[in-house]
Amino acid sequence: MKRLEGKVCIITGAAQGIGMATALKFAREGATVIVCDVRQSAVDEAVRQCQAEGASAVGFVMDVTQRDMVDAVVAQVKERFGRIDVLVNNAGITQDARLQKMTLEQFDKVIDVNLRGVFHCAQAVADHMVAQGGGVILNASSVVGIYGNFGQTNYAATKFGVIGFTKTWSRELGPKGVRVNAVAPGFISTPILSTIPEKVIQEMEHRVPLRRLCNPRKSPMSTPSWPVTKPVTSTARCWRFPVA
Repeated sequence: MKRLEGKVCIITGAAQGIGMATALKFAREGATVIVCDVRQSAVDEAVRQCQAEGASAVGFVMDVTQRDMVDAVVAQVKERFGRIDVLVNNAGITQDARLQKMTLEQFDKVIDVNLRGVFHCAQAVADHMVAQGGGVILNASSVVGIYGNFGQTNYAATKFGVIGFTKTWSRELGPKGVRVNAVAPGFISTPILSTIPEKVIQEMEHRVPLRRLCNPRKSPMSTPSWPVTKPVTSTARCWRFPVA
């Protein structure tokens, strides 16, 4: 039996990068994949690829910063499938600049997507998971949230905040059967790095023992067996993956 057979899994930011790799891996493991992202064409392509793996998959255009949109998607998923087993809070952006150069707009945009968006989605599914007796919320943090990174005041703050969310929600929801975990990947070769200068990319590669960035298909977010399929024995784990 496939490890996610019968599980209804919502994945945000699922149309590219780690989110896409996660959606495809979940599809191969038998999940019903709910693809959520901001561009219709990208959502449609991700759904097509999940269906090509033999999975049931549907897509929604969803901006995680818009609470009404998040609530509407969660309501439609619950009505159509009767349950929500997994939420992967993957959607995220960068707006990099040094402290002295960062604008309030850059700061606020990243906070809105990477922190407020995680809050919106988790709060929208929490009552459903508690009512059905269990579920999993898997949050995408980053090693940047642990160690910091040059030019990423806003991003580092959000990823550190996601770890705080995870520890808090696990205390609140764990006793009710809902596991909340975070994964903190290292540097992954995804479109989110497209605005970073090549020199900086090379420096990032140099910091990895294998001297290369990780392929998103090998990202810990796209390995469902551990933290999604484990029984409820512990919560508030944060796995760090600083190497590729």
